[in-house]
Amino acid sequence: MKIKFLIGMLLFSFLITSCKEESKNVEANSETKEALATSSEATSSDSFNFNVEQFADIKVLRYQVPGWEDLTLKEQKLVYYLTKAGLSGRDISWDQNYRHNLTIRKALENVYTSYDGDKSTDDWSNFETYLKRVWFSNGIHHHYSNAKLPANFTSEYLSELLAATNTKLEGEAFDVIFNDKDPKKVNQAKGVDNVLMSAVNLYGPDVTNADVETFYGNMKSPDPKKPLSYGLNSQLVKENGELKERVYKSGGLYGSAIDEIVKWLELAQGVAENDAQGNALGLLISYYKSGDLQTWDDYNVAWTAATDGNIDYINSFIEVYNDPLGYRGSYETVVQIKDFDMSKKMAVLSENAQWFEDNSPLMEEHKKKNVVGVTYKVVNVAGEAGDASPSTPIGVNLPNANWIRAEVGSKSVSLGNIIHAYNNAGSSGRLKEFVNDDEEYELEKKYGQLGDKLHTALHEVIGHASGQLNPGVGETKETLKNYASTLEEGRADLVGLYYLYNPKLQELGLVEDWKSLGMAAFDGYIRNGLMTQLIRLELGDDVEESHMRNRQWVSAWAFEKGAADNVIEKITRDGKTYYNINDYEKLHELFGQLLRETQRIKSEGDFAAVEALVEGYGVKVDQDLHKEILERNKQFTSAPYSGFVNPVITPKTNDAGEIEGFTLEQPKTFKEQMLEYSKNYNFLPEVN
Repeated sequence: MKIKFLIGMLLFSFLITSCKEESKNVEANSETKEALATSSEATSSDSFNFNVEQFADIKVLRYQVPGWEDLTLKEQKLVYYLTKAGLSGRDISWDQNYRHNLTIRKALENVYTSYDGDKSTDDWSNFETYLKRVWFSNGIHHHYSNAKLPANFTSEYLSELLAATNTKLEGEAFDVIFNDKDPKKVNQAKGVDNVLMSAVNLYGPDVTNADVETFYGNMKSPDPKKPLSYGLNSQLVKENGELKERVYKSGGLYGSAIDEIVKWLELAQGVAENDAQGNALGLLISYYKSGDLQTWDDYNVAWTAATDGNIDYINSFIEVYNDPLGYRGSYETVVQIKDFDMSKKMAVLSENAQWFEDNSPLMEEHKKKNVVGVTYKVVNVAGEAGDASPSTPIGVNLPNANWIRAEVGSKSVSLGNIIHAYNNAGSSGRLKEFVNDDEEYELEKKYGQLGDKLHTALHEVIGHASGQLNPGVGETKETLKNYASTLEEGRADLVGLYYLYNPKLQELGLVEDWKSLGMAAFDGYIRNGLMTQLIRLELGDDVEESHMRNRQWVSAWAFEKGAADNVIEKITRDGKTYYNINDYEKLHELFGQLLRETQRIKSEGDFAAVEALVEGYGVKVDQDLHKEILERNKQFTSAPYSGFVNPVITPKTNDAGEIEGFTLEQPKTFKEQMLEYSKNYNFLPEVN
């Protein structure tokens, strides 16, 4: 499970991150500064330009790679091979996102690189912006809202460009850019057939919710206590009226790209740091070759146990957010260099995981009696691809299988250099506009960044690892269906919130003033959940993305349940809305009550309860408030979404072709990297 955009969510991070960008006096905390001292590219943030460019609602950033030059040549080779493996599967995510994405991208790129006509017009500017948005989203649907991207130029103009560059784009692939077909990549709305109404290419265009539930309802795992992740690595289609899986594997769907991934993984296995890491890579290779889900589980067990060494990675079909029913994994990779100093400082959380479980407000029957194998590390990203790029998580907890978490454990990582880049990428000025008073502003300035890091850690290490299902209750994706992801993310958020306002953090030496830090964290969460995340929506839209939904239903539920005691007060001043927390102790109690209920829902598989919670609090938007927030935000030029280009790792070889070293350089522009990726990692046909 991943955290997108800061704090067990990177949506939350957007506002909090933007807030801290607003003041030049707000510095990274000391641990981050210490990590930066090892960077091969800069010794301070002041001398590194994090910003690449901004367009539409997107800001493209760079990140540093602290610790790169401290690696041995063998370790650098491992990073290089893993990065190449990840990029080799890049086009898989494009095709998974929508069936026409590769056709459209290749046509648009050919126009972009070949057209020699007038580029001073608004039409050309709009075409260029559209292509950049498509690059950023890995397809024609917005990376976060899932809505189809507007072209802002006419079909006639595109036809002119195609003709002028001798480029072919026709039929449905051309028309869909301009018509109202396939408007949502993922449609999570209530009362519709979510699979049928989602454009994502994880299912054939005529497959329905009922088809999916029937198909997988008939599948039984060899060991019911260790259920296989059916559907994770395949596309479900109808052939001659019968349902059939097209498995992602060598010789199967996406086989040409998977063979390239395997080639680089085999090189990585040859320079593994230790036997455990090498054995895990071997199982991953076997999984890619066979597509066998038992091998996938064997790999995850081995990967979870392989905790030694300086390098780690995430690679394969993993997160299920793009599947409206939560079965199929999106391709993604993250290559990581461990930050041992920061990891040591934060290891206290995983070491005390059982204390957090024992002292949580969960019902006793829902608590784990033995929390095992939770490892937490801060890492520095060296490369990302697929669903993790350009829009990246800032924290990840894997594996996702509940039985592996319970029996073996999990790995939690916080992407330290990514968080640092967000926090130092410039000023947005939004904080003063949306805080209620100076006290809230000062708390955020002083404790916000540390609160972000701790919430990310608590969300991933303690949150996702906590709780257990009742005996006989099926996997969450089966019981809670299209609400499974938002329930799980909200549950983990609530664990983090509950313990951020707790003296245990100070007792463990993680904070100097637990109460002030907790107050700042509560302020930021409520401010974002009830107001500022609405900046990301078009006026009139419902909330559909799972993380946005969870932040809203957590905040709105707490606001409503605390109304009698005025726990959170809605204030109108000079025509502007603010939310002020009057009683942090009672809000802490409310978060505990909601955490207890969300765990009950998960443990019992209570679909009616999760539907009522999410639909009642997490979907609908106060349109008057939304309009106000958008108007107040117009004064700020900083885009609400951010993502990254990746540093380029290039081998230096001797006359015999042997690698003697590497250079690590930053790309100058977003388009430079996108075009280079399309040229060098083009291993799939347009139609798969």
